[in-house]
Amino acid sequence: MNIRTSTMGTKVRNLAVLALCVPVLAGCFGAAAVGVGTSALLIADRRNPETYVSDEGMEIRAVSRINGKYGDKIHVNVVSYNRMVLITGEVPNAAIKADVEKLAIEVPNVKSISNELAIAGPSSFGGRSNDSYITSKVKARFIDANKFAANHVKVVTEAGVVFLLGLVTQTEADAAVEIARTTGGVLKVVRVFEIISPEQARALDNTPPPPPDAKATPKK
Repeated sequence: MNIRTSTMGTKVRNLAVLALCVPVLAGCFGAAAVGVGTSALLIADRRNPETYVSDEGMEIRAVSRINGKYGDKIHVNVVSYNRMVLITGEVPNAAIKADVEKLAIEVPNVKSISNELAIAGPSSFGGRSNDSYITSKVKARFIDANKFAANHVKVVTEAGVVFLLGLVTQTEADAAVEIARTTGGVLKVVRVFEIISPEQARALDNTPPPPPDAKATPKK
């Protein structure tokens, strides 16, 4: 099977059943999530717990639909972040590219689709290994640069092209793009961000607002 889910999806296989039941569990999510260790995985993630698990379920459903129709005839990766779905990989023609998008958009709760499939033969094992290496280098440079919380930006690499997802401010987005762009082996950077305001970011991070300007003239 050549179709795969995101790296996060692999790390949380034990959430698959729960993810498929999100509509039923929405009212009692907290208790269920703790039961499968979701709390630890949600550290520094700006998505709320229901959306986090919904994203996992959407990836699984989309992959299942695509794999059920095409199997190992194509190579497709599906990543969902805040219900925005990114599709990458290789397919043989434009008709299949459009059909894969249709199969994904029919998954419940999908907000939008970024169809970045290339019309080409499936990538080699070596190519995919190199993509994984590039992803790890970009993530490591995010941490070294310390310009934003690295967990706020999801990195996906396909054929040397780096796709960046996340709920980020414009400043964070620009910093992430610059770091990724200047990483060895990266051919191109594609933004798939959802831009939020600094105030929204502070609320999601549960951090206090910055102190007032010390130079400001005090009120009398």
